Amino acid sequence: MKAFLEGGPDDLPERVVPITPPGIELKIRHRGGYEHFKVTPRHQDTAEGRLPVFEWCERTEIAE
Repeated sequence: MKAFLEGGPDDLPERVVPITPPGIELKIRHRGGYEHFKVTPRHQDTAEGRLPVFEWCERTEIAE
């Protein structure tokens, strides 16, 4: 299953990402941290079909 990411940094490399396993939050590693996205009740039509929309909610840094 895949999801469409909405919001967050403009330079995210992908807006359509796999969801494994499907859940209520996604964590995408990006620029020394994680971008967090939460599931919404909405869907988006994409080249890969109709996908659930996950909306950006916060960023966390990776401790070094």
